[in-house]
Amino acid sequence: MPGMQLERLLHAQGFGSRKECRALIRAGLVSVAGVPCEDPNADFDPGSSNGSPGLEFSVDDEVWHFRAQRYLMLHKPAGYECSHKPTFHPAVFRLLPPQFLPINVQCVGRLDQDTTGLLLLSDDGQFIHHWSSGKKRTPKVYEVTLKHPVTDDLVRQLLAGVELHEDNEVVAAVACSQTGDHTLQLTLCEGKYHQVKRMIGAAGNRVEGLHRSQVGGLILDPALAPGQWRYLEAADLQQLADHPEY
Repeated sequence: MPGMQLERLLHAQGFGSRKECRALIRAGLVSVAGVPCEDPNADFDPGSSNGSPGLEFSVDDEVWHFRAQRYLMLHKPAGYECSHKPTFHPAVFRLLPPQFLPINVQCVGRLDQDTTGLLLLSDDGQFIHHWSSGKKRTPKVYEVTLKHPVTDDLVRQLLAGVELHEDNEVVAAVACSQTGDHTLQLTLCEGKYHQVKRMIGAAGNRVEGLHRSQVGGLILDPALAPGQWRYLEAADLQQLADHPEY
């Protein structure tokens, strides 16, 4: 990537308009690689491609790395909507740094407000389209807590396929196993509206708790507490793509 003026670099990372970024720099609030810089026109190599971390800089003593594009993993807590215009609950974007909003970071697919677990986000349109497309049949793993006890018949129904009455369509889990008296692990490849809840309901039970633990080959980082996020690095993106075909 060619050199970039410092004010443009900050603007590209979501730290405000060009004018606002210029003011931050001239106020002495910006350092590059640990060295203060008050020249908005100073030229730097951002050194980032394919989401990898590039040039280190700090704004108001908070350290960042330039990223040409952002790929994120969020441990979504309950009570947040995956929308920039939420209806009844706060948006998940409140859990992210505010500079991610101007650069249009979006959810990759959605989780219901009461569903927890692995949520991917990015500002890369191709990435979002690829991993949210139902045609890709990306497996997603859910940990499901049920109102009534799990039975062998319930597991058999989910694997054989149940009819989603609103769609007049039969859908089946690609994997399903009991993990406790009232819990099971369910793997789906579609991305239909409220699919897990509707499938469980069609099989004669009810979802009391729902947590997504895996997308593709990528497992939710156990170090992330609910509400915490981190960048996806090259190894994570490879894990995401490395999954069984169904």
